[in-house]
Amino acid sequence: MSDVLTCAACGAKNRVTTVPTGQVPSCARCGAALPWLINGTDATFAQDVQADVPVVVDFWAPWCGPCRVIGPVLEDLARERAGKLKIVKVNVDEHPRAPGDHAVQGIPTLLLFRGGTLAGRQVGAVPKATLSAWIDAN
Repeated sequence: MSDVLTCAACGAKNRVTTVPTGQVPSCARCGAALPWLINGTDATFAQDVQADVPVVVDFWAPWCGPCRVIGPVLEDLARERAGKLKIVKVNVDEHPRAPGDHAVQGIPTLLLFRGGTLAGRQVGAVPKATLSAWIDAN
C-alpha cells in the first residue's frame, strides 16, 4: 500500500510506500521534507506508529462532526512540521481492530506515539495551539 504525499515546497506529488527507520519522506523533485500524513489500517497499524519522529494517530469517521473539525488542523500541523511529525489517520468504521486494541471509546481520539510507545491521549476536537502544545509536552 502506498500514499501520495504532496510537497509543501514545490507542489510535486510523491508516492511513498515505506520509509526506512531513521528517515522521513522527502520530495523526489526538490528534496524537501514531505508532510507525513498517511491513512492507517488495522493491518499496518503496528508499522505505522514506528518512526523516529512523534506519531499522532487520529481515530476518526466521516460522519463525525468534530473529526471533520480536527482533520484540517492535523493537515496544517503535518505541513508545518514536515520531517518532524507523522500523522496517521485511521477510519474506525473501516478498521475497528486498532481502536479496540487501544480502548478508543469516542472519536476523535488522538494517540501520540514516540518510538512506537504510547506517550499520550487526547479525546475530542481541540484548537491547533492546544494540540501543538500537547504534542510538544508528551
